[in-house]
Amino acid sequence: MDVFVERTGVCSPRIPQLDARPATPVDCNSMSQRTQLRQARRLVVKIGSALLTNEGKGLDVAALGLWVDQIAELVGEGVEVVVVSSGSVAEGMSRLGWTVRPQQLHELQAAAAVGQMGLVQTWEAQFKRHDLHTAQILLTHDDLSDRKRYLNARSTLRALLDVGVIPIVNENDTVVTDEIRFGDNDTLGALVTNLIEADGLIILTDQLGLFDKDPRSNPDAALIEHRQASDSELDAMAGGGAGALGRGGMQTKVRAARLAARSGAFTVIVGGKIEKVVSRLRDGESIGTLLLPEQGRIAARKQWLASHLQTRGKLTLDQGAVAVLCRGGRSLLPVGVKGVAGHFRRGEMVSCVDESGKEIARGLVNYDANEARSIAGLSSKKITDALGYISDEEMIHRDNLVIV
Repeated sequence: MDVFVERTGVCSPRIPQLDARPATPVDCNSMSQRTQLRQARRLVVKIGSALLTNEGKGLDVAALGLWVDQIAELVGEGVEVVVVSSGSVAEGMSRLGWTVRPQQLHELQAAAAVGQMGLVQTWEAQFKRHDLHTAQILLTHDDLSDRKRYLNARSTLRALLDVGVIPIVNENDTVVTDEIRFGDNDTLGALVTNLIEADGLIILTDQLGLFDKDPRSNPDAALIEHRQASDSELDAMAGGGAGALGRGGMQTKVRAARLAARSGAFTVIVGGKIEKVVSRLRDGESIGTLLLPEQGRIAARKQWLASHLQTRGKLTLDQGAVAVLCRGGRSLLPVGVKGVAGHFRRGEMVSCVDESGKEIARGLVNYDANEARSIAGLSSKKITDALGYISDEEMIHRDNLVIV
C-alpha cells in the first residue's frame, strides 16, 4: 500500500444541480431508519467516474468542489470520512486524448498512472480550501486478503482519521492484474467500509437511486426508498451495465451494499448531483435508496473472512457437516469433508460448498491441499494414522470460519 500527500490550491465554481425524483411514500418506519445517517460517526463516500469527469473531458473540478464542501461540513460535525474516488483512468484518457476506454490491461494502467496525478492534486486542492489535509491510499486486493497487510491498511487509515486527515482511496490500477483486481470501486468502497468498521457507505452515482424498473426506458419507474440489502428482488431491479467510463453498474452497487451489510453497515445509493446531497442525507432526508443490514457488527476477524473475494480451493461437505455449520459456532472437522479441489496451503482461504455446489461458508484451512485430500472423511482420531502427525483436529477452526 502506497501513501502520498500533496498540496496545492484551487477554487471551483458552482455547477447545475438535479432535483430528486419523488420517492415512494414515506412511513414512520422509514423515517426512523433514516436516523442512522444522522447518528453515523464514520462514513465512506464513494464517487463514480461518471460524476467526477466532465463528459470525457477530464475531471469536473466544480462538481468535485461541491462534494468537498459537504464532506467538510461532516468533518466539522465530528464525522470521520473516507473518500473512495474513481476517475483516474478517465482523467488519464482525457490527458492522453483517448475517447474510448482501452481494453488492454497495460493501456488501462498507463491511463491510470497519468490520471492519478491530476486526481489526487484536485482532491488535495479542494480540501485545502477548508484547511483539511488529504492522503492518497492505493490498494490492491492482496492488501485486504492477506491478514497482516489487511491489519496494516486498517491501522494506517485509522491513524489518518485520528489526526483529521481525509483518506482518498482508489484501486492501484497501475500494478493490479485481472486476477487480483476488485473489479469496480463500488466493491472497493464496501471493503473499505468493512476495513475501518464504518457505520455506512454512501455511493454517489449518476442515477437518483435504485428503481423498480430501468428509469431510462420506463417513465413509470418508482424509486426504491429502502430495503434489506439481502432482498433477492433487488437483483432483478438492478439490471443494466456501466457507462462508457466506468466499470460498475447498479448490480455492483447492490453487491457492494451486501458486502457492507456483512459488517453491519448501511448503504445509500443516491444521485451525486442532487443539490447538497450529502448534507441532506445527513439531515435524514429520504433521498436515494437506503439498503440496510439484517444484523449488527460481526467480530473483526469474521468480518475480514467475509470480505474475501478470492479463495484458493474448495471443500465439498456432506449433509451432516452442512447442517452443523449452518447452526453456527461449530468447527469443520475432516469427517464432514467429501471432496477437495484446488491447490492451497495451510492458512489460505477456501470455500466450503454443499454437494450441489452452493457455497455455505469460507475459512482459513489448517492443512494444505494434499493433506486435506488424505484426511477427508476421516475422524480426527485417524489424522495421525493418515499423515503420520496431526497439526489440528479441525479442518477449519470455528474462529477462522464464517457462514456466507
